[in-house]
Amino acid sequence: MRFQTPLVPATLIRRYKRFLADCRLQDGQEVTAHCANPGSMMGLADPGTKIWLEPNDDPKKKLKYGWRLVDHGGGHFTGVDTSVPNKALRVAFEAGEIAELAAYETVRPEVKYGQNSRIDFLLTQAGLPDAYVEVKSVTLSRQPGLAEFPDSVTARGTKHLQELAAMAETGHRAIMLYLIQRTDCARFALAADIDPAYAAAFEQAQKAGVEILIRRTRITPAEITVGDAL
Repeated sequence: MRFQTPLVPATLIRRYKRFLADCRLQDGQEVTAHCANPGSMMGLADPGTKIWLEPNDDPKKKLKYGWRLVDHGGGHFTGVDTSVPNKALRVAFEAGEIAELAAYETVRPEVKYGQNSRIDFLLTQAGLPDAYVEVKSVTLSRQPGLAEFPDSVTARGTKHLQELAAMAETGHRAIMLYLIQRTDCARFALAADIDPAYAAAFEQAQKAGVEILIRRTRITPAEITVGDAL
């Protein structure tokens, strides 16, 4: 998934009200950017962090910049926009790039299911069980090389695991796909100390037959694409 407009480097001044970030551009100008991430962003939102913003000239948008990346240096980045994983994965699904799901030709996003929920993707193919795919963006890293999820308590995430388990028990394929939106990690684990209830729901979901997929991403200031499996 290529960014619509070229990103520009900036320095984070502060993140506040979850969805707002004051930033300083390279020419010294201070701007407010939209932060499309409702999570805690632990370790990613410290003042002085080098970041990348996407400018826009859309008259319908109040803010003229969107925060897209954290720059860790050494060519490593974290994608902080939580809408990106679904966009990148839809491209990958339709191109047959996810080997475990490559046999499915029809890809439908945001399909209603469960208890007032929407599954991120419903994949269908004649002769195969329907595949319900829930996607989670992984950006937390508290140890070098280790990505973790979640970065805060997520009752919604626990509900998603329970609903996937219910789909698996009725004979459908149910997949929990963790997309690691950072390039400096080669391992993945649950942050059970942050949300024990989520970790317990994960264990029960696996026992019910929910499949777990973990994919890395390739990230540059030009694009974010789905990478190899962990």
